[in-house]
Amino acid sequence: MAFVEIQKSNPKRPYWSLVLFYFLAYNISCIDGSFHMPESDTPTTAPKFLSRGHLYKVIVGETIELPCKVQNLGSFVLLWRKGSSVLTAGHLKITRDQRFKIVGDYNLQINGVKTQDAGDYICQLGDQENRDQVHTVEILVPPTLRALPHNGQVTARKGSTVTLECKASGNPVPTIYWFKKDVFSGPTHLSDSSTLILENVDRHHAGTYQCSADNGVKERVSMDIQLTILSPPEITVEKSWVHAAEGYDIELVCIVHGDVNSEMLWYQNSFLLDPTDRRSMYPRDDRYSLIIRNFQPTDFGNYSCVADNALGRTKKYIEVSGRPGPADFISPALSGFLDHYNLTWTVESIPPLDEIKLLYRRLLMNETYQHPGKWHEYHIKPTPIRTDSSHYIMSYVIRNLEHNAVYEAIVQAKNKYGWNEISDIHQFYTRNHDLLLDIDMEYKMGISNSNTLSPTSITAILPILIFICIVIVGI
Repeated sequence: MAFVEIQKSNPKRPYWSLVLFYFLAYNISCIDGSFHMPESDTPTTAPKFLSRGHLYKVIVGETIELPCKVQNLGSFVLLWRKGSSVLTAGHLKITRDQRFKIVGDYNLQINGVKTQDAGDYICQLGDQENRDQVHTVEILVPPTLRALPHNGQVTARKGSTVTLECKASGNPVPTIYWFKKDVFSGPTHLSDSSTLILENVDRHHAGTYQCSADNGVKERVSMDIQLTILSPPEITVEKSWVHAAEGYDIELVCIVHGDVNSEMLWYQNSFLLDPTDRRSMYPRDDRYSLIIRNFQPTDFGNYSCVADNALGRTKKYIEVSGRPGPADFISPALSGFLDHYNLTWTVESIPPLDEIKLLYRRLLMNETYQHPGKWHEYHIKPTPIRTDSSHYIMSYVIRNLEHNAVYEAIVQAKNKYGWNEISDIHQFYTRNHDLLLDIDMEYKMGISNSNTLSPTSITAILPILIFICIVIVGI
């Protein structure tokens, strides 16, 4: 049989297509210049479709096979068409597209499907009833992404509004997810839209943002956008108060955030400092150090670090003093006794401490108010214990307290350079009579019930053991 091609652009196509259809459908033969129908018996049983129309979803680039099974086909011819375009007639291929072919009996196979292959495919019986079986093909397309701007770099000034945008395509329509990447805590989910709007940005907004697109077809795709915030330098100090003494070495540290290329200047009491044989300045990434060796009395004072860039100047202050540092309380808040409390604290000081001033008072409290009592003041000649070259630890037992009461205390220390700043308030509590009775009863019951340390007796004795530890610490 010769291959017959239908010209799609021919305006007379409907007529010639019909002629071709009948030629193929009914096996018309031409004898002596006239057309004759072949002599055949009319089938006693009408053809019937065994397969059913179905919706097929296939990923672009894959292969799909559309079934068309007919019972009692007889001399009839099966046509495959898409819309008005005839693809095959029987086992004869009409379309030029090499991706289409008949496999099995009359199944239509499409290799390397494309997005334009989506639509309805019709398997048609060439009989007078013109019966059809329709398959619908949906092409699934994995997501693709493109970021705006295309280079993935965004720069903005502090205080402005920044819009990050990602465009996604695919079928089904992909969902876009925004994350901010962090080396330590991992990505943080921010939004589920094509745009991410950041208002009043500062240095904390700077970093790497990731947009991801997912539509359930193959793998999720992602792109990174780097956001840089331009702003005057921001400075934090490692310690705003630094203890020093003659002959020792000290280090002052300022940390610049945002623009690490800022120029850093150091001042003492408003005078610009230059490097000397005792004074050195060291930059390391965002950390700037001023090191003073063999500290002298003239080195005491207020220091400042000043960072400059094209957008502005920022200054932070550090006080360098020989006075003791503020007291840091380390004793537990709950006393082990009814009427006294062991107050324990540490103080930073290189020179020995000359005097300690301790003040405490009771707080009169109920559910609606609290009223502080009168301060009791003690001046103590310290007998501190060194924990290292620059720290002392000391304690003082405050006696004649009320049971089940709330107190607060403050401490101030003095060395040869003067008094330190008054400490923060430390609040503490004395024991209650009832709690002591409960502990004693549990202890006695535990001893009487068993002479061995069973799990039950251990549970009963545990509170008294804890109490004994607290008493020992309190003393």
